[in-house]
Amino acid sequence: MTPAPEIHTQVTSDEIAHVFDEAPPPADLSVYGVEDWFTLAAFWLMVGCVILQFFTRYVLNDSYAWTEEIAIYALVVVVFLGSSLCVRMSRHIQVDFIYRYLPHGAGRALSTGVDLLRIGFFAYGTWLMHKYAALIPDEMMTTVELPKSIVFNAVLIAFALMTLRSIQIAWQNARRGYSVLERPSAFDGSEA
Repeated sequence: MTPAPEIHTQVTSDEIAHVFDEAPPPADLSVYGVEDWFTLAAFWLMVGCVILQFFTRYVLNDSYAWTEEIAIYALVVVVFLGSSLCVRMSRHIQVDFIYRYLPHGAGRALSTGVDLLRIGFFAYGTWLMHKYAALIPDEMMTTVELPKSIVFNAVLIAFALMTLRSIQIAWQNARRGYSVLERPSAFDGSEA
């Protein structure tokens, strides 16, 4: 089966210029979850620390040591809270090739098994992170007088959110009757 040929319509510069006369569509913030805003804040904290580190190291030739440590911890928070976003939107790496060749019932059973396995994995990660954070509640950061428990508890919250989002996705998949693994085109906008 050959793909449909691409059709390119010529657009004049006047047509392009008139696009800017149109009012922009209203912003839709409903697609963002609460963890997205905390991830954004941690990201900008990390960016600020990296810029300050660069400025103090290369412009002032006297770097602040604490900026690197805070940037590293902010990156950890961004990664784990960002993973919660990926779970909610089903954006983690997944292999859906085998579902093309499975009968619907077998594909649905395998997809449900993947949902349950994902819930179990994140629940286990939450439990492990809880145990680890409980072991070192008073450990301090190296260059800043702040407890490392801030970071560990943020990762614990991220794992708990991933677990809850996995349960939410499994519930939606069960109600809908298919998941992103079974019908990726229904999720990426290519299904008409």
